[in-house]
Amino acid sequence: MLALDLHEIVGVVTEVGSKVQKFKVGYIVGVGCLIGSCRTCEDCADDLEKFCPKKITTYDGPRYYDGTLTFGGYSDHVVVDEHFAIHWPEKFPLDGVGLGGLGHVAVKFAEAFGAKVTVISTSPSKKEALKEFGADSFLVSHDPEALQAAAGTLHGILDTVFAVHPILPLHSLLKNHANYILLSPPEKSLELPVFPLLMGRKLVAGSSIGGIKENEKMLSFAAEHGITADVEVIPIDYVNTAIERLAKNDVRYRFVNDVGNTLKAA
Repeated sequence: MLALDLHEIVGVVTEVGSKVQKFKVGYIVGVGCLIGSCRTCEDCADDLEKFCPKKITTYDGPRYYDGTLTFGGYSDHVVVDEHFAIHWPEKFPLDGVGLGGLGHVAVKFAEAFGAKVTVISTSPSKKEALKEFGADSFLVSHDPEALQAAAGTLHGILDTVFAVHPILPLHSLLKNHANYILLSPPEKSLELPVFPLLMGRKLVAGSSIGGIKENEKMLSFAAEHGITADVEVIPIDYVNTAIERLAKNDVRYRFVNDVGNTLKAA
């Protein structure tokens, strides 16, 4: 049996416990990858709940406090500790935020921060679309001449690619003392160019989801600057077709599954 789970959820509060203070029935909230943690360990104290050894994920995770499994955002209802629900900014579209299509959202955020943005892609066809999001320049990752011309020009790289890919050609784009941050886990281990790391005092690091406070700040920043994901809204009965299209990379850039039939389909 195949379980389809969802960990990026926006919905309306339908019921609250007697001790809940942050939310009331009717509030709109967002829920990410976590719905619980111990709240007492060192990482929880530092608002980095994602590192908690007792964290409860939105789907396929450890059993919830009452022993039930977590099934994610395709459920009719999701029970969440109020600490892990995030106030949805007023007038911000319910389908405006998606963590999939991570690269195009990263471009929008970087542009809003005032950074000079270079997009690196395997597909030349993405050049015009990504420039619309605020990118300043574009590189095709398998064009050695273009990569050579851009060598040593970047202060940092955010790598959002799930597929196995060589790091060395991209690493050469970095300035000395720069950072290469992996944001997606490839299926197989990547080979790191250790000698160039040493000689350039460069850093390779990884990052996944943020803590709850970080996510709250992110949503507020997105609402303030009008940053939304480019999405296609689909009904629940379209999910099998959507999976087939995902396998073909036929989506720009994120599906939003309207479980409650409250959004206008694309």
